[in-house]
Amino acid sequence: GNNSKYLTFERYVLIGYFENILKHANVRLSKMTDGRFVLYRKEDQSKGSSQKGLELEVFDYETGKKRDVKTLSGGETFKAALSLALGLADAIENKVGHISIETLFIDEGFGTLDDKSLHQAIDILLELNDGTKSIGIISHVQELKDIIPTKLVVTKSTDGSRFSVIHCLSF
Repeated sequence: GNNSKYLTFERYVLIGYFENILKHANVRLSKMTDGRFVLYRKEDQSKGSSQKGLELEVFDYETGKKRDVKTLSGGETFKAALSLALGLADAIENKVGHISIETLFIDEGFGTLDDKSLHQAIDILLELNDGTKSIGIISHVQELKDIIPTKLVVTKSTDGSRFSVIHCLSF
């Protein structure tokens, strides 16, 4: 850490992995935002940050400016988080050829999306569900419930929770 950027060797290595994840995440984020946002690793020179070198900012093509990711709306934050999760999976699969991430579970967040954003997220998930991957979605959003062809429905009762599997032939 005794260098001009105040980075330890471990942090330097993590930054390399992080930038690879961002490269993959931005492919997904671009699709989900019609090319509006690109995630970048924040590269300020300040001392003392425990996350130094691993903080994010977003370039917004609508405004032509970079800004902190904390300024994203709820739906935009969901898309950024989903793209980072998918980018991590893509980076792992590309780095280690014999590892395949075949199952992904997403717990909510869809309720924060407007209609267009919801459809963009669904399109990305359907693209992933190409016969080699299984996508599990935990949601209360009716439109998602209507689209998902196979559902595991959990019902509470006084005797405990019960579940049933519902298969729809078309959606």
